Amino acid sequence: MVRIIRKLSVALASAALLLGFAPSPAGAGQQGPVRTAAPPVHGTSEAGNPLVEGWYADPDVAVYGDRFWIYPTTSRSYGEQTFMDAFSSTDMVHWTKHPKVLDIADVPWAKYALWAPAPVYRDGQYYLYFAANDIQSDSEVGGIGVAVSDRPEGPYKDAIGAPLIDRFHNGAQPIDQDVFIDDDGQAYMYYGGWGHANVVELNPDMTSLGTFPDGTVHKEITPENYTEGSFMFKRGGTYYMMWSEGGWTGPDYSVSYAMSDSPTGPFEKIDRVLAQDPAVARGSGHTRWSTCRARTSGTSSTTGAR
Repeated sequence: MVRIIRKLSVALASAALLLGFAPSPAGAGQQGPVRTAAPPVHGTSEAGNPLVEGWYADPDVAVYGDRFWIYPTTSRSYGEQTFMDAFSSTDMVHWTKHPKVLDIADVPWAKYALWAPAPVYRDGQYYLYFAANDIQSDSEVGGIGVAVSDRPEGPYKDAIGAPLIDRFHNGAQPIDQDVFIDDDGQAYMYYGGWGHANVVELNPDMTSLGTFPDGTVHKEITPENYTEGSFMFKRGGTYYMMWSEGGWTGPDYSVSYAMSDSPTGPFEKIDRVLAQDPAVARGSGHTRWSTCRARTSGTSSTTGAR
């Protein structure tokens, strides 16, 4: 979780490279495709950096239908972090601001430090998971909450009247949650700060926690050098976990990844994928950058990387 005021310095770019191939004529004895033309040269469409005006951090992105949505933390002092804006676009260049899609006025237990939104769609409902109050012990009120709306632009309302996770389990501060729905429909939440990461199962209602076969609810999956900012996606049957490591105010703040053949680990760290470039920013930023596509069947899956 980035806790200092800074701009959302994210430049979105896309490029296409189309290769011309033609099948071999019958009986020609050639193997594979035949290149018939040089690949065309395409330009890059840039939204600029930063792509929106204002002070934001911890962006998470969802794709709902034909529209991209960015849900960031409002980067202000703790006491002023009391709402979340969203931004939407059909071309990833021109963005529309949707102010205060979530406000603590609609979350009775939240007071400040509204952090790291995680959007997901399921069964006709849009869910927005968030951390609030930056609790430092189990004696304080706060943690990870969940809000729900029937529209991606909100307004999102607190779903259960209390935090979904309100305690330190396995040493993990309840912040920086990411929600992943596997191919079999099972939903998981990955979260944690203070150098510890947990995974929990979400029940089909998306507002309560399940239990693992061994009877536990919070399973620790902390990879090497984990600090905060869990993120999960799946590709080719392999589960990829990403996170922020290092000090969030210093030049060593970076993003690394691990792999596993199970959504609950164990996760073996592979390498660092993003580190500070002093020409761009003071740190590499948070790992909270994902793509979650809402399908007409009512199930969403995480398909990209932050």
